[in-house]
Amino acid sequence: MAKARVSMEIGADGVAVITMASPPVNALATAVIAGLKEKYAAAMGRSDVKAIVLTGDSGKFSGGFDISVFVEVQKTGDLSLLPDVSVDLVMNTIEDAGKPSVAAIQGLALGGGLELAMGCHARISTPDALLGLPELSLGVIPGFGGTQRLPRLVGLQKAIKMMMLSKPIKAKEGYESGLVDEIVSAEELLTVAKIWALDIAERRKPWTKSLHRIDRLCALYEASQKLYASRKEAERTAQNMPQYQVCLDVIEEGIVHGGYAGVLKEARCFKELVLSSTSKSLVHVFFALRATSKVPNLTGIGPNQRRIKKVAIIGGGLMGSGIATALILSDVHVILKERDPTFRGIKSVEANLRGLVKRGTITQEKMNRALSVLKGVLDYTDFKYADMVIEAVIEDAPLKQSIFNEVEKLCPPHCILATTTSTIDLNIVGKNTNCQDRIIGAHFFSPAHVMPLLEIVWTEKTSPQVILDLMTVGKIMKKVPIVVRNCTGFAVNRTFFPYHHASALVLHLGVDFDRIDRAIRKFGMPMGPFQLADLVGYGVVSAANRIYSSAFRDRTFNVGFVELMIQDGRKGKENGRGYYLYERGSRPKADPSLLPIIDESRRRASLMPSGKPISMSDQEIVEMIFFPAVNEACRVIDEGVVLRASDVDVASIVGMGFPRHRGGLLFWADTLGSSYIYSKLKKWADSYGGLFAPSPYLEERARNGMSLSMNSSPPKASISRM
Repeated sequence: MAKARVSMEIGADGVAVITMASPPVNALATAVIAGLKEKYAAAMGRSDVKAIVLTGDSGKFSGGFDISVFVEVQKTGDLSLLPDVSVDLVMNTIEDAGKPSVAAIQGLALGGGLELAMGCHARISTPDALLGLPELSLGVIPGFGGTQRLPRLVGLQKAIKMMMLSKPIKAKEGYESGLVDEIVSAEELLTVAKIWALDIAERRKPWTKSLHRIDRLCALYEASQKLYASRKEAERTAQNMPQYQVCLDVIEEGIVHGGYAGVLKEARCFKELVLSSTSKSLVHVFFALRATSKVPNLTGIGPNQRRIKKVAIIGGGLMGSGIATALILSDVHVILKERDPTFRGIKSVEANLRGLVKRGTITQEKMNRALSVLKGVLDYTDFKYADMVIEAVIEDAPLKQSIFNEVEKLCPPHCILATTTSTIDLNIVGKNTNCQDRIIGAHFFSPAHVMPLLEIVWTEKTSPQVILDLMTVGKIMKKVPIVVRNCTGFAVNRTFFPYHHASALVLHLGVDFDRIDRAIRKFGMPMGPFQLADLVGYGVVSAANRIYSSAFRDRTFNVGFVELMIQDGRKGKENGRGYYLYERGSRPKADPSLLPIIDESRRRASLMPSGKPISMSDQEIVEMIFFPAVNEACRVIDEGVVLRASDVDVASIVGMGFPRHRGGLLFWADTLGSSYIYSKLKKWADSYGGLFAPSPYLEERARNGMSLSMNSSPPKASISRM
């Protein structure tokens, strides 16, 4: 890995170009911050330097502060590890210096990188550079003056939006809003930045200090109204995440008492938030997400990635059309094979794209370009050109076997054969083929063009090349890849089937289903387990229950309640009758007519001998439902289904909607402690059976006071190169 450094070149024109180099994104590592101070001091002390241009190496300005420092601070509690960038570097060294600085931006200027640029006296950028302050997504606030300078450059409303959403804008939008002073090509960037620097030094252009500006700030009363509205919105959309309210408080401090007071409060609050549980969780998720693309013995050392130019999809239903949508949006040519001569799958893809255009996610031009690389077919003729086939038919093992037997003969020998099954053993799918090394699971989550998770499922016979190629396709589709070993349910559904079974058990202990859903939503899930069942449909729920009851007979709870609902004509959201009643334009309402069916099922289950509901707090509901999922995650780790424990955390967040601010299922579990979880499960197992029986992995961790999410030995799911 290249060493972080800062260099300086002084031209005959008197402009010193200071360049940050810290691959791959020029993160503000401690060495870079020290180097900037050193080079600025040298430039200020030289009589032949009139002005400074600050830029980054390798086509990037800076991706922001080195987040690995956060990890060390959070591990040790030592805040002295955080360098003083806000006052010592941005304010004193750059903004208040006796010689002007101009930021020459290309690639990206994010977080601390943008804060450095805002400390300069002008900003010149290439048109496609990304600018933003994403710190709230890490549980902190901008800590290098961003909460004060951004409102003074772009106005309060725009600044709040950029910080609250943590989404970058392109430099062109930055120019229109006042963040960027001029847009130029990459070839002209340094030349124009030098001219600007000299013009400021020689007073041909204004020498503007962002922190001192007030012309873009609105009147105090109007600012108070905007901040109040933003606080209410944050209460609604960012519950349990204190950094949002703190950020607004710090912005207000600067508006009321001045920029310098705001900078000082920002620095104090930044340090407090770094040590918060929310920041620890979100920083963990940040690194866990990055780790998913790294597979031991595979990525980074070979085999080489192959380019997948054309993908054939079999089945134009909800899953197949969703996958096709995601692929063509990524400029991958798609052949969509259907049985329906009216091409309903193609029409579904078009509807998906129209929905994205309506929401402003893509343009009409992008939609037209995507459709130009999509072809609908009714036979396998064009499959001879495919680099990958993705089978997306119903969960029927004989059907999938027959499809793979047929396409194996028609596709080129390099073609990857992927199945979207979520439950069927891959060895069964490819049992009768002669190319089991090319068979792999591509488990997308529905709708596939929206949901970010892709489980890449391998067997002992799957070629490492095929795994790598599917990871490449997933990356092109902007999916989060989780590489998992073949088993019933894979990682996500396997981990969370006890969540659903435990929810049913709690219902049969006498707790109302709508109260259970409310408790789970309050915890941070997007919806409760019963509303989720209504959404996916009872046919799917019933089929899944049969599969898991067969595979894991000793740890399920299934008393046929769903079948009673089906017999009553309930299909969930599909026909507007499930646990809830669904009427157009109204929120789902708990259906009181379901109570007799619940009472009958409770009688059959016999979990309430006295007939009286068991009293439970919301915390007890949450623990009784999630702890069995934690327990199953322990089995998933112990059996080597996942490569690392953090993959379970990522999968729980992007696949199941587990609250990100809690760090994922296992990270959250570790905040409670393995001993506590073990004791609870042991108690419930004694009362209610095997669904709660602690796994050997959990028991070992509990007895030794060990973390659940930290592997004490190399992962069992090791992929050997062929």
